[in-house]
Order: sequence, then structure tokens, then C-alpha cells
Amino acid sequence: MFRLTLAALTAVAATAQPLGRDYGRSMVISRQGIAATSQVLASAAAAQILAKGGSAVDAAIAANAVLAVTEPMMDGIGGDLFAMYWDAHSGKLTALNSSGPAARMLTPAFLASHGIHDKMPVHGIHTVTVPGAVRGWAALHARYGKLPWRDLFFPAIAYARDGYPVPEVLAVIWSLDSSIKILESDPETSRVFLPGGKPPKTGEIFRNPKLAHTLEIIAAQGPDVFYRGEIASSILATSHKLGGTLTAEDLEAFEPEWVEPVSSTYRGWRVYEMPPNDQGMAALEMLNIMETFEPSPEGPLSAQEIHKRIEAMKLAYADLAHYNADPRFAHVPVTGLLAKPYAAERAALIDPNKANCDVRNGTPVRGDTTYLAVVDRDGNIASWIQSISGTFGSGVTVEGRGILLQNRGSLFSLDAKSPNILAGGKRPFHTIIPAFMEKGDIHIGFGIMGGPNQPLAHAQFVSNIVDYGMNIQAALEEARFTKPTAHGCNVTIESRVLETTLQQLSERGHQIQIARPYTSQMGRGNAVLHDSATRVNYAASDPRADGAAVPELPSH
Repeated sequence: MFRLTLAALTAVAATAQPLGRDYGRSMVISRQGIAATSQVLASAAAAQILAKGGSAVDAAIAANAVLAVTEPMMDGIGGDLFAMYWDAHSGKLTALNSSGPAARMLTPAFLASHGIHDKMPVHGIHTVTVPGAVRGWAALHARYGKLPWRDLFFPAIAYARDGYPVPEVLAVIWSLDSSIKILESDPETSRVFLPGGKPPKTGEIFRNPKLAHTLEIIAAQGPDVFYRGEIASSILATSHKLGGTLTAEDLEAFEPEWVEPVSSTYRGWRVYEMPPNDQGMAALEMLNIMETFEPSPEGPLSAQEIHKRIEAMKLAYADLAHYNADPRFAHVPVTGLLAKPYAAERAALIDPNKANCDVRNGTPVRGDTTYLAVVDRDGNIASWIQSISGTFGSGVTVEGRGILLQNRGSLFSLDAKSPNILAGGKRPFHTIIPAFMEKGDIHIGFGIMGGPNQPLAHAQFVSNIVDYGMNIQAALEEARFTKPTAHGCNVTIESRVLETTLQQLSERGHQIQIARPYTSQMGRGNAVLHDSATRVNYAASDPRADGAAVPELPSH
């Protein structure tokens, strides 16, 4: 049998290195704008808007509208939105929280009267919160848009009316037993999203003509029609029919909130995340803990490095679960949680040779989703994330409108001691987080989807760039781990990690589940980079999705 010794393999690798690489796709590099999304059709629509002179925000809205049509299980106008915008001229970063609250009448007492006492339902009308996306689009467009509002929706309307071929990854998600069960739970949802009683297959044309008409109304009449016009009336009628609590006042009163991003440093880089009620602070706390250790000289996929990352994640997530809530209703000690001395205190709890299966929150000193990124030709960056929460959201579709409503309310707690306890008019714990990082002339907008996966995926991405010198495409593609909560020693790791590393992690006490090489369990990410010195743009898109980074064509 022919065998290569380790020395021979090393020699072959060293010889091949100039002609090869350790990741699959190349970055997209252009002096023009670039859009990176999880769907090629959305990226192309955004690139078209950029080529017409649209801003990064214009392109992001156009892409988001297409994604609302082509990724109905992930996002849509029945969901929420968070965004960051970096202005290349001023160097200022702004952020928008456009997550809607619970209806004023949706309270623990109301749910108790309907036999719901201990835990929020996962699906159904009582998980629906006010959808924030459309007003979020409008707020960002009013401040940073260049093209007329109505011009941003033509591609989305066309795909909804005429149909689009369902791509590979989404066809798999659509066909899952869990997805079909949600879709079959509501007659209108089943009619719209199970054409002919079945989920569409890869390459099959899917249409949503009612959603096309809805988008036409929003394009022509503006965002307010969603909150106080005929679309609002349809939302309220559906809610009332199903016993929901939404009122006209709940929809009309909603306004997005401009917020200051929270940030921390990581080995000379400044990393920004969304503040509570969002979970971005967990990514920063995780990075602060990781910073107290030197990067492993054996690389990002060594047992030493992965163990450190997993244990840092558990500590940060334990704090997140204990403290995160809507800051209008509860005090969230963000300053204390992100303090470097607190990170050192938490890091001291990490045993380099043993996994901690019972992680508790600390006491600081008080003080399924779609992500897209766009950089325009001027270097402005939109870091953008939008979601209907769980797969196919609440499972409730607005009759006659083709709109799936989100189930973000399922993330409230019914524990009276929790800062995240359900209350009318309160925003729930939110998982979707756009992010941004910069050092000197380099500015990166990035995000990685996937519910509780997001902070830990952000931290891994940042570490891959800062600690191991990867470019944004390599950093996205690198094998990752994921874990939904701080509790237990279970962890899922992609199979590209070496067997010897997995064995060493197992010996430390980690209970490993091996996933496919590029599984969407790890989240589907995108990133854009602007170099202020050269005025060149870069973009990357995750192979775990169906998307791509697409540049605008030069103007004539």
C-alpha cells in the first residue's frame, strides 16, 4: 500500500502552498460597490441598485425585499430589523433597532387565562410581536437613501409575481418534517407555502402573488400603509380571527429607535455590536475573555483554541441569559459585563484541560434569520440583519397578503424573576445582530445568522481575522463550532476539524456531535470590507448558503 509519511505530507503541502489555499472561494474585490447576501438573486438586485447610483442603504432595502420573497422561512416584512451604517466620509457608525414590542394586551395574565402558565408558546398568534422591518427600512432610507422609495421594490415584486427557482439549501429546509408541520398548522400558511400540498423542490418555481401585490402597495403608498392602512387592517383581522391581542394602536404607535452600538477592543481592533435588547454584548464579552489568552500557535482548529472558545462562549452566554432584556423595562449592566477586569475574572474560571458542564452567570460591577452586507462605491457600509425569528416564524400568514408573521415573542420568559419576562409593549430578548469592526484604514461590516449561534460565530470570525491573519472569505469559511446555550458540555463541530483535535476535545470532557463540512447549523454569513487608504472594496459570502457577493458594474 502506498503511504506518505507526515514529513512527506508536510513537504507536499509546502510545495503546493503558492498555488493553493485552505479555503474555497475568492473574495470579490472591486472599486465599485458590492452586495453580499445569502441569495444570488438578492445580491444581483442590490448590485443593480448600486449601479443606478443607489446608496448602500438603498441596495440593502432592495436585497432585503427580494430575500423576503425568496427566503420566506427566514425573513420577511412580518419580522424585525437591526442595522448598522458606517459613513465613509465622517467615519461615524450609527445603528437602528427596529424590533417591535409585544401587543399591550399580551401579558402573563392573559396567557394564563388561556392555559399557558410556565413557558411561552413557540408558534401561533400569541408569539407574534409588532413587525418592525418596514418602518426600519423607511427610517434608514429617509436618512441615507438616494433613490426614490418606489424604485427599490421592482425586483422583489417581479420574483413574487412571476416566481423564482427554489435554491438548494432552502429546498432542504422547506422539506424538513418540522417545517411542514408548522406550515400545515394554519390553512392560509399551507395554501401559500405548500403549493399543491407539498414543499417546492430544488429548481421548482415558487410564486407568492399576494405578497407581490402587498409589496406594490408598500412601494406606491409608502411604509405607513403597513402600520395604519389597508395592510394593517389585514394584519389586525387575521390576529382577531385567531384570538390574538394586536390592536390598531400597537401598530400605529411603533417607531424604530436609533441607538449607540456597544463596543470593545480585541487586540487593537474595535468591534461593535448592537446593545440590548439584542444579544450582541455576548460576542464582545466572549472576545474579552478570549483576549486574556494567547492565540494557540497550533492554529484556529487546534484543540487548545477550540476549547478556549467554547469555554469563553459558555461564560458569556450564561451572563446573556441572566441579564439581557429590553433596557426600557429592566437594568442591563452592559458596562460591567464588557469591562476588561470582569473578563479576566470570568477567564480565570476556564480550566485548560477540562470542560465546564455547569456554567453560572457572574456578577459584574454595574455601570434562523437573513444577514446581508453592502458597501457602495463611496465606501459606505450597511451591516443589515432581518428575520421572522424561527423557521417560518409564527406559522401565521396574513390572509390575502402573503405575509408570514414573526414568532419573536416566543423568546419572552414567563418567569417573574427574569428581566425578560413578558409585558405588554415590551420588546423581547432578540437574537439577530449586525456587526462592524475596524482598525486603521480597514472597516468591516459582517454578520453570521442562526439564532443563539450568532455571538459565538461573530467571535470566531473576529478571532480568525485578528489572531490568524485570515481574509474575510477565509474567516467565514473556516470550520466552526456551535452550541445553543451555556448549559452542558454538548457542542456541535463541523467535520473538517481533524479527528485528533476532536479526540483531544473529547478527553477534556466535551460531548461532540459531528456535523457536515459546511452545515447551515453554523450560520450563514456575509461580510464587506472597505480600505480607506486604497478606496478598494472587498466582499465575502458563506458557502453554507445559496448566496454570493456581487459587484455593481461600472457606469458608462
